[in-house]
Order: sequence, then C-alpha cells, then structure tokens
Amino acid sequence: MYVREATERVSIAILDDYQNVALSMAPWERLPRGVTVHAFADHVAGERALVERLKPFDAVVLMRERTPFPRRVIEALPNLKLVITTGRRNASLDVEACRERGIVVCGTDLGGFSTAELTWGLILTLVRGIVKEDASVRDGRWQTGLGRELFGKTLGVLGLGRLGTRVARIGQAFGMRTIAWSRHLTGERAAAAGTQRVEKERLFSEADVVTIHLVLGERTRGLVGARELALMKSTAYLVNTSRGPIVDEEALVAALRSGAIAGAALDVFDIEPLPSDHPLRMLPNTVITPHIGYVTEENYRIFFQQAFENLEGWLEGTPRRELEAPS
Repeated sequence: MYVREATERVSIAILDDYQNVALSMAPWERLPRGVTVHAFADHVAGERALVERLKPFDAVVLMRERTPFPRRVIEALPNLKLVITTGRRNASLDVEACRERGIVVCGTDLGGFSTAELTWGLILTLVRGIVKEDASVRDGRWQTGLGRELFGKTLGVLGLGRLGTRVARIGQAFGMRTIAWSRHLTGERAAAAGTQRVEKERLFSEADVVTIHLVLGERTRGLVGARELALMKSTAYLVNTSRGPIVDEEALVAALRSGAIAGAALDVFDIEPLPSDHPLRMLPNTVITPHIGYVTEENYRIFFQQAFENLEGWLEGTPRRELEAPS
C-alpha cells in the first residue's frame, strides 16, 4: 500500500478542465506540503502527446471519457500511481492495465438527472426550431418557421434505465405516448415506468422522437444504423445524449442530408471534441452540443470534491471509492 512520506513530492494532473473551474471546486490547498495540483484546460489529442504531458505526474484525474486512457498510455507512464475518474464507469480507461501495474483506480459519484434534463432541452429546441428562431430574431427577422407540438406524439426510448425512465416520465407529462426497447427490458418493467415495451423495429417505425439512453458496449456499438434510420418517419427526430458510437454517424449524416428523417439533436459524437470540418456542423437540421449532459455546477462539485477526498485518502494509505476492473 502506498503511503506518502512527509518529504516526498507528489504531482497531480487534472485533464480537460475546459471551464477552468477544477481548482475552485475543491479545497486543494488543504493537501500536504509538497503535493502540487496542475489543471489543464486544453485537450491533448494523440497518445504520444498525452504521454509526454503526463510523464512528470504521479496521479491523474480524468474528466469522464474526454481523454482515452488505454493500456498503451498506462504502460508508458512509469511514475503513475493513481488514476481518478469522475463517475463510476469510464469505458475509455483500461482499469485492468492499471491493476496489473499496481496503479490505484478510484471513481466518484454522479448526481441527479442532468442528462435527462438536457435531453428535453434538446428535444424542445429541435422540434420548435428554437436555435433558428433565435438567430432569425437577432438577424432582424420575425417568425420564419413552423414548430411541431409534442402532445399526442410518440416518444421512443432506447434504454429504460434510470435516465431513460426519467425521460419517459417527462414525455408523459407532455401528453406523449411512450414506448421503449432494450434487449433485456421486460413488459412488466416498462409498465412500471408507465410505458410499453415494443420490439426495436416497431419503436423506430412508430416514434416521432427516438431518444437513446443505453450504455456503450459491444452489443450497442452501431446499434442505430442505416436500417434503423430507414424505418423512421420522415417527420421523426433522433436524439442522442448517451454515447456517439451507438449511432452509425455516417448513416445518420446520410439520412439527415437526404431528408429521410426530419432532424437530430446530438450531445455525443464518435470523436470528441467534434472536428471543425465534420459534416454534422454544417447540416441545418441538427442541434449539436459539446457533450454537456453531465456538465453542471452541481455535478462538478461532486466530481472534484470526491476526487480531492480520493486523493487525500490515497496519500494517507487508505484509497476511497476504488473501482474494480470489469469482469
């Protein structure tokens, strides 16, 4: 078990602090003398550049999955002793590789239903054309488009877990019929959420809005492809606040360009940050946000306060909130 000696110097890197708030969200000044914390606001793309940046550091705090942390990176950092990821699950972090090298891995809690709230912000923005109307007014014009109502429409929820259920409940409050699908969803569990379990094909063909709330894995990667998009109504919308690779991005771009579906609202992408020349940036029937489902003051305070507590415990030889390698 690692225990810091009183005279030992320890350096901690916080990655992808885009908003420059990490150092103000926890009492880092309470750390023992000789322990330094450096927060990086920029994103490092590429494993070689990442390794060069992190070579001097003993511990790294990862903000969710913004920076992939595979085995190759871990094995190239001989000084690394501790990794803290915000949240309890990080698909881009090789926990097993850390364990093999004796690196402690800790996580944090994730509060509230911020992603469900953003989902509804995106749905309303999309169906009522809020971004376009805002731009129109600022440009001196007035009432340039027609929105659509949600009342009486069908909401299709892919994944009826904690967040999916929350999204479905809000849809019901809007007077929407709600249907849901996932591989292991039962009719009883769907009914308990006030919705109906249907087969995947029926969900895509009947829904006016399809919203994704699945965990990314081998069975969900590319789950929404050209076949599923072709089943959707030309007046229907797709919303993804889960993980980009669940949707075949190339097929989605083709469907949006051709008008096969009315539009899409996306908070997640295959490559993040989204490349400046990506076609999704250019399409007029999209609303895109920079993976901000969890980016709230309340969540950040949980993330960084618990990251601080994890670091403090590790320095004292009693790591907190340790994560196990996935089985």
